[in-house]
Amino acid sequence: MHIRKQQPRCGGRKLLFMLQPFLKQRNIAIGRDAFFNLLAKNKLLVRNKKRSVHTTNSKHFFYRYPNLVKDFSALHAHELWVADITYIPVKERFAYLYLITDAYSRKIVGFHVSDNMRVDSAVIALQKALDQKPADAIVIHHSDRGLQYCSNEYVKLLQQHHALISMTQNGDPYENAMAERVNGILKSELIAENYADAREAMQHITRCITIYNYRRVHSSINYQIPHHVHLQKGPQIKRWKNYYKPKQQKRDEAMAG
Repeated sequence: MHIRKQQPRCGGRKLLFMLQPFLKQRNIAIGRDAFFNLLAKNKLLVRNKKRSVHTTNSKHFFYRYPNLVKDFSALHAHELWVADITYIPVKERFAYLYLITDAYSRKIVGFHVSDNMRVDSAVIALQKALDQKPADAIVIHHSDRGLQYCSNEYVKLLQQHHALISMTQNGDPYENAMAERVNGILKSELIAENYADAREAMQHITRCITIYNYRRVHSSINYQIPHHVHLQKGPQIKRWKNYYKPKQQKRDEAMAG
């Protein structure tokens, strides 16, 4: 199985956290900076790569739903899902990974890899999420305003399952930061840099998501494993900050400065 090298900051901290039982058992004391230096010495640090492919087409005539989740905090699983699409490099082209993540547990509840950006590819990921949702759960589905999520077929499926539909109101990544963050984790820590085709990508990414859901600790849920949190209820201790500021906040800070 191919595992990507750890990121120097978030990934490195999680790796150090997960190694604590091993280190204590062997009476090894090492701080964060020394650990990062050790990773760097062995060429195990990976720099972030800038995104170069756009996966959102909001130039369409479908209805765009309002944002229902501003300042919303989920208190149990299947209360809020966030959806997004990211590109996956394959030989001489791109494939696309459709993701649906539970906002409470950070567990990926639906996904699909396709060589196209058609609506039916997004529907496959959504159907996988719906198949494991309790029948009595009313979920808010939050996404950008891309054509796939606004399409009649996608919206109809959500409505059939009594889901509430929420969408970002502009291009600010802050409005769907959680989905963007999950994409970044997968691509920087687990997913390979390229695949031969979409089928190979799907096979490997399925294993990567299993690791993400069932083995990898997540800092935003107090260094717990998403699947474990998925079974819990109530407020979670959060150890994260907003990396994206709303555009209005940026303007206000600029004027104040």
